[in-house]
Amino acid sequence: MTLSDFDVWYRTRYRRTSSALTTTTFIFSDLFAIMLTFAWGFFWVRIYGFILDYDSINAKSFITYWPYLPVFILIFQIHRLYPGVSLAPSEEMRRFFVGSLIAYGGIVMSRFLEHSTWDSVNTAFLISGFFSTLVLLTIRSVTHWFLYKTRLGGIPTVIYGSGATGKLVVDCLLGSIRTGYVPVLILDDKPLGDDEYKNIPIIHDTSVGHEIVKRYNIKMAIVAKPSLDPKKLKKLLNTSVSAFRYNVIIPNFFNISSIWMSVRDFNGVLGIDASNKLNLSFNLIVKRFMDLCVVLIGGIIILPFLLIIALLIKINSRGPVLYKQKRLGINGKHFYTYKFRTMAVDAEQQLQKLLETDSALREEWETNHKLHKDPRITGIGRILRRTSLDEFPQLINILKGEMSLVGPRPIVDEEIEKYGDDFNRVFSVKPGLTGLWQVSGRSNANYLDRVAYDIYYLQSWSVWLDLWIIFKTFGVVLIGKGAY
Repeated sequence: MTLSDFDVWYRTRYRRTSSALTTTTFIFSDLFAIMLTFAWGFFWVRIYGFILDYDSINAKSFITYWPYLPVFILIFQIHRLYPGVSLAPSEEMRRFFVGSLIAYGGIVMSRFLEHSTWDSVNTAFLISGFFSTLVLLTIRSVTHWFLYKTRLGGIPTVIYGSGATGKLVVDCLLGSIRTGYVPVLILDDKPLGDDEYKNIPIIHDTSVGHEIVKRYNIKMAIVAKPSLDPKKLKKLLNTSVSAFRYNVIIPNFFNISSIWMSVRDFNGVLGIDASNKLNLSFNLIVKRFMDLCVVLIGGIIILPFLLIIALLIKINSRGPVLYKQKRLGINGKHFYTYKFRTMAVDAEQQLQKLLETDSALREEWETNHKLHKDPRITGIGRILRRTSLDEFPQLINILKGEMSLVGPRPIVDEEIEKYGDDFNRVFSVKPGLTGLWQVSGRSNANYLDRVAYDIYYLQSWSVWLDLWIIFKTFGVVLIGKGAY
């Protein structure tokens, strides 16, 4: 394809988007989310009236505090939440939390100093601040989805490289709701080859960067040529890529995945820190403390609900309420996980008969160690599995220190070979009640994907990543995506 051909394609088929449009959309959605949190705080103060001046607050009076809104947007801008593209979800959560803490803290403190007393409005804002991050993340996720589905958002991007890495980048950008970059052109210096990839035009000339920027005002370029000779790469960056305001280079170690990588300077030699974050003692202490806090507080809240589930299991089928299964944990040590029983008491015997008589089921079991339509599951068990409520008794394993809230999935001995050389690395940490691959694909993910997600988690661990996975788990469980 020539530059003239691309000009026709770009002007007739491409719906123009920009960072300004994306930023504006996120600002309005964040403003809406902030007003929702205002309303939430004022609503609960009005309902419960647990402060002295109960009658002084009106549930609808939160609207009069709209002048505070620009403060939030300014703070969010300082925390680089706009334009809001290519931002890891856990990092987005961290920035929203810190920004909200500063904004609500400033509002509450300024009002307290101004009135020299604590009033119902301050209590309302305190409640709003507590729920702010959750509401902001939920609305931001909906906005990401809206922009992706309508194709109104996204920043036009030029990809340098039509090889395997370049195509991988295109696939990731096209398949991601959150990335926010839209590939519109691929440049490559190979004289022969395809004219497009997944409807993205390919021009076999990498020297046209300045002309592309001049004609179409595209500001973003991604160089996906990791095997390119360093001298040629330097020339490409200085001549063509430099025309773009923003550019990203995909390195030749792009398969090392970590959102928390840091650069190390060894007296002029560049180094990338990609350590396993859960090998550090302090991080393990923080993670254990968070596990205990969440489990103890949450367990007390949901205990009546768990007792109801236990009663339903007893009514639905004969046998014990809980089921113990031998699993592999940290460093390959065996332990017993607890689950609500979802199968008939003679499930193992039934499984052997099924595998002996049905080759299709045997192949499915050997691939995933699960059956999509398992006849051994009871009526209530199917509901529990669909919603993942059967796994709540693993809170006992977390209290015992055998598991964590977030981590790799605990596996059986037969699954070790599926992990290959990565087994020791993945299971150098405690398995989790939920995990990154569960909220990304759950039972639909194959073992290669599971290992990739687990390694990404180890390299990228932070409190914020754990909190985001827990937050995401609620949404995945509600829609029952991928669970069976």
